[in-house]
Amino acid sequence: MDYGTGALFGCPAHDQRDFEFATKYNLPINQVVSGKETWTGDAAYTESGTMINSGFLDGKNSEEAKKTMIQRLEESKTGKGATTYRLRDWGVSRQRYWGCPVPFVHCDTCGVVPEKLENLPVKLPDDVTFDHPGNPLDRHSTWKHTSCPSCGKPALRDTDTMDTFFESSWYFLRYCSPKSKEAFDAKDVQYWMPVDQYIGGVEHAILHLLYSRFFTRALRKCGYPINFDEPFKNLLTQGMITHVTYQDKEGGWLSPSEVMQIENGTYVKTLDRSPVVVGRLEKMSKSKKNTIDPGEIIDSYGADTARLFMMSDNPPEKDLEWTDAGVEGAWRYLNKLYTQVVYAIDSMPPVNTSQPINFSTTALDMRRITHKTIQDYTNDLEMFAYNRGVARLRTLSNALFSFDPKSVDEKWVLREGYEALVLLLAPITPHICEEVWEKLGHHSLLGETPWPQYQAELTAESQVTIAIQVNGKLRGTINMPVDSPDEDVKAKALERVLHFTEGKALLRIIVVKNKIVNIVIS
Repeated sequence: MDYGTGALFGCPAHDQRDFEFATKYNLPINQVVSGKETWTGDAAYTESGTMINSGFLDGKNSEEAKKTMIQRLEESKTGKGATTYRLRDWGVSRQRYWGCPVPFVHCDTCGVVPEKLENLPVKLPDDVTFDHPGNPLDRHSTWKHTSCPSCGKPALRDTDTMDTFFESSWYFLRYCSPKSKEAFDAKDVQYWMPVDQYIGGVEHAILHLLYSRFFTRALRKCGYPINFDEPFKNLLTQGMITHVTYQDKEGGWLSPSEVMQIENGTYVKTLDRSPVVVGRLEKMSKSKKNTIDPGEIIDSYGADTARLFMMSDNPPEKDLEWTDAGVEGAWRYLNKLYTQVVYAIDSMPPVNTSQPINFSTTALDMRRITHKTIQDYTNDLEMFAYNRGVARLRTLSNALFSFDPKSVDEKWVLREGYEALVLLLAPITPHICEEVWEKLGHHSLLGETPWPQYQAELTAESQVTIAIQVNGKLRGTINMPVDSPDEDVKAKALERVLHFTEGKALLRIIVVKNKIVNIVIS
C-alpha cells in the first residue's frame, strides 16, 4: 500500500507471483499478451508481445497498449498517467558504536539542536564496553552528557551512529584532496573525477550507487565545485559466491565443516553420522551457515589458490559456485607450474641472454603462442574477462610444458615463454609468481618488472579459413597461409569441391583475398 497509488491488481498470466497465487487457489488465468511462441501455461509470460482478449487493445503491441489505455483514461477524465519511482525514506541511523556519531544534541528546552561547527567532528569515546547487548554509546557514563549548543543547558548527545553508506556516498571526492582544509578542491576534482570504474555487489549497485549519485547532485546544487552529474563512468556488478546448504533432520542449518560425504555419495553429520539434507545453491550467508572460512582455505592451500579459483571459474558478473574440486584443481595447477619451471631451468639460457638472430619453425610457433597470449590476456584484463584470461594462460602453460627445446634459439624461446607466463599470472597469484621469478634467476622483484609487450608480427594469424561458394552456395572451406597466391587458392578450392563441379563447365573463379572463393559453373 505504500508504493504507487496503493491500488492492487492481479495479472496471473503475466506476473510470476500472481501466477503462483492463482495456481495454488485454482483462480482463472486469462492470457492477454501473446508472444512469438505458443504460451504453455507452465509459468507466467512476462515478455512484451501482442495484446489479445483485451477488447479495443487487441492487436496492439503491449507497450503501445499501455499508452493507449492511459490516453483513454485521461480523455474520459477517470485517470491520468504518472511515473512512480521506487524511492523510500533512507534511515541513516544505527544503534551501534562503529560509525560517525549523529551530530545532534537533545535539549529539554530547545529540542533537537545541531552541534556547533567548531565542535565537529564529534568523536567516539575510546573506553566503551561490549559486555552487554545494545548500543554501548547509550550506556556510556559520560560521553553522551554535554551542553546544548543553543542555550548552554545540560543536554544529551544523540547516541546513534550513521550508516556507513552515508559517509562513503561522497568520500571518493575527499580522496581527490585528502589534505585540503576544504571538503575538496575544484582543480583536484576536475582532474580525478568522475571515477573510471565502479565495482560492487548487487547491494552496492542498488543502494550505495544510488546514494552517491544523489550526493553528487546535491553537493553540486549546494554550490560545491563539481562539474558533473554522474560520479562513475562505468559499473560492474559482481556476482555472489554461492554454496550448497545443509540441514539436519530437525531442519537446523549445518556448516560445511559439520558435514561429510560417505561411500555411497550421501552426506551425514560428522558428529553422529545422522542423515543430512543437501539443499540448493544459495548465496553464502551466516544465517544458513553455508560459508567457507577463508582462513581454512589459506592454511590448507594458500591465498594464491583461492584467488586463482575465484578468477578462473566464472565471469566476475556471474555468481561463483564454491566447490572443493575447483579449489583442488587450482592448487594442482600451481604445483605443476612450480615443478615444471624447476625442471625446465637447466634447459634455459641465463637471464638477459641476447635474442637469437634466427628462429626455427618450432621456435617461431612457440613464440607466436606466447605473444598472442600476451596480447589477448592483456585485453581480457581490461575487459574484466578474468576467467577467459586464465584459460589463455592454461593454454600457454600446456604448450610450454610439452615444449622440448633442442637448439639454442628454442631454449631462448622457452625462457621467454615462462617469463611471460609468470608475469601475466602475477596479478592473480603474486606470491608463488615472485618465488618462481626468483627461481628463474632474477634478483629484482617481479612486482617491479614492466608488463610484457607483444610483438605485432608474431600475433598476426598465419593461417586463414577461406569459404568456398559454388554458384553462390557455401560448399566447404579450406585453410591456407595468409595472403596465399590466388592460383594456389583456386587449385585447393577446386580440389575441395570436386564432387560439386565434376562434369560441369567452369565459367569463372573469383577470389577475395583471405576470405572467399566463388566458383561459377554452368
